[in-house]
Amino acid sequence: MRSNIVSEAGLPTRLSHWWEGIPFVTSAIVIVCGIIYLVCLFVGYDSFAEICFWPSAVISRFQVYRIYTAIVFHGSLLHVLFNMLALVPLGSELEKIMGSLRLLFLIVLLATSNAIFHLFIALLAAHNPFHSFDYLMNECAIGFSGVLFSMIVIETSLSGVQYRSVFGLFNVPAKWYAWILLVVFQLLMTNVSLLGHLCGILSGFAYTNGLFNYLLPGSSFYSAIESLSLLASCVRRPKFILCTGGSPSGYIPTHTNTNSASSGVFSTGLWRSLSSLMPQRGGSAPAQAAPDSRFPGRGRTLGGSQNQAGPAVNSDLGLHDRLLDNGSSDRLSESLPVSTGQSILDGRVSADGAAVVGAPTSQQVSGTFEDQLQQLVAMGFEKTQAEVALTAADGDSSVAVEILMSQQARI
Repeated sequence: MRSNIVSEAGLPTRLSHWWEGIPFVTSAIVIVCGIIYLVCLFVGYDSFAEICFWPSAVISRFQVYRIYTAIVFHGSLLHVLFNMLALVPLGSELEKIMGSLRLLFLIVLLATSNAIFHLFIALLAAHNPFHSFDYLMNECAIGFSGVLFSMIVIETSLSGVQYRSVFGLFNVPAKWYAWILLVVFQLLMTNVSLLGHLCGILSGFAYTNGLFNYLLPGSSFYSAIESLSLLASCVRRPKFILCTGGSPSGYIPTHTNTNSASSGVFSTGLWRSLSSLMPQRGGSAPAQAAPDSRFPGRGRTLGGSQNQAGPAVNSDLGLHDRLLDNGSSDRLSESLPVSTGQSILDGRVSADGAAVVGAPTSQQVSGTFEDQLQQLVAMGFEKTQAEVALTAADGDSSVAVEILMSQQARI
């Protein structure tokens, strides 16, 4: 085979491949917002005062529908294009972690909480005894950006990084990332709803700090909805991600390199979405198959070692039920297949393409095992179950977290 072969797929092919990688709910929101904008453009509809989030109208006329109609309408082509390009990387990552129905519920919850914060702050500012800001009660806000700011806070919290990049220009502490974006957009763009974006940030922090936990249904709720015959056609679609395969809650403890800076959503995320449509030069090595987002988890190679026995391969079956039921010593001594170098990072599957070679010494294994066990206990897991899960995961704390969280979802 000749090396340095230029494999250039056409734009329609690359666009189709990019679109197929977007999960079900995220792609559905993009389609809905895009169709609504095109219909408004073709029929000449611009009466956004009838559908926008207008605090005075919501309170005086009790027009609650504005909470949800406002997020799917956009005022210009750049408005809808920028919001949807930002939604694709954000929504795709969160949907692969949470599942399709859980993400849809999260978006509805964030839209509702954003509106409540918006109303509360507008009322407080308009009726404060020092200086009245009546214009906030008559501000008409539309667009998905308020929910996007909430998703930025949640995704940044799940990533576990300490720094994020703002448009690739400079790094900021991750906890200030959303606030920096709020200031930048307010300074660089006109006709931007400061209060709408601010309330999105507040909702995101409220969610990540567990203030909405009592509003989040359990996994059985999503499983019951997914089993409905009315949704059978949606659930069977390849892009639909079952909640039973994702995380039982929005917050997932992650094991990542916190010293590295993560690129910002509005810089690397948008550029990655656009660059995926461009032709690229391919090498002679075959490309590694992308993991199926419908079946999140740690991939293992069956028969990865020539000396691997058959029962050792079958020992991985029913891992959660066997190992986390009791911490007996005979179960801990079972061997597992050789890892292929895949790891779970930030709740997502990423392959480095290199097989695990060699074995560490017993002292290194013991020290590393105890350190990772202490990390799992610090996350709030029970020590016995954490030890069993860490042993089952070959000392990989990220996989152990996934096993523990999956077991909690079954309880």
